[in-house]
Amino acid sequence: MNANLFSLKCLSLALLCAATAAQAEIDVFTTRSSFLAAVAGANTDTFNDLAIASFGTSLYRMAGSSSYSAGTGPSSSFYTAGQAGGDVWLSTNNAFDTITFSNFSAGVRALGGNFFASDINGAFFPNSSVVLSASDGSTTRTVTLGSTTPNTFLGFVSSNPLTFVQLGTGGGNYWPTANNMILAAIPEPGIYAMLLAGLLTMGSISKRRDD
Repeated sequence: MNANLFSLKCLSLALLCAATAAQAEIDVFTTRSSFLAAVAGANTDTFNDLAIASFGTSLYRMAGSSSYSAGTGPSSSFYTAGQAGGDVWLSTNNAFDTITFSNFSAGVRALGGNFFASDINGAFFPNSSVVLSASDGSTTRTVTLGSTTPNTFLGFVSSNPLTFVQLGTGGGNYWPTANNMILAAIPEPGIYAMLLAGLLTMGSISKRRDD
């Protein structure tokens, strides 16, 4: 084999390995605009179709064409908050329970939304903190949000399909609450594909010259 072509193939393989390693992470976005700029095909679940009531421990939800499950526990059930017939929020019936979003439909690698706390009456609870953890099966990223409001945004973007995102208060005596859940895919990175195509073209030219 031509030495130049062999070197190019080795370099191509190294670039592919580097691309895989670089992508094996979960990025965090704290504004809706930056999150939406990083994803494609975003759809939002507002929860406004729900009444202010108890809904058991598991919900099957849709955000546009994307589906997911929301589960709560270990002690109690969901109990929505916010305003009936208006802006409804997803919350728990026990302040120390968590909400876990999982069972995402194929291609979902990004999740974002508004995350904050509500009180026993389902109203916004000020000066509270919530904790979110996202996992893609190999990497887990945990973020604590302090002094949250109903507009506090957090988004996770993973290089691999998400397996779950969990929301809790970290032990605070207030209720974990979510609103405007966004599910999305992420654009396939093109830079490494472009580099590889260029290298393969150079290798082909080098091979022809040596024939």
